[in-house]
Amino acid sequence: MPFVQISIAEGRDPEQIRALIGGVTDAVAESLAAPVESIRVIVTEVPLTHWGSGSVTLAEKRGAPPPPVTG
Repeated sequence: MPFVQISIAEGRDPEQIRALIGGVTDAVAESLAAPVESIRVIVTEVPLTHWGSGSVTLAEKRGAPPPPVTG
């Protein structure tokens, strides 16, 4: 039973998530000759403030102010 985990930044609508699940399911079924009923796909949406690249969060890259430095 194939199990696929996908982490994406938050902000997609339910139709986009559904399309992603369907597309991944189809790709796995085709590439592994697995029955679609056996394929599990989990999509985890990560808050923009919890996803970073180069020490900058996606929220900051999209215009949110950086969090205050404490300490």
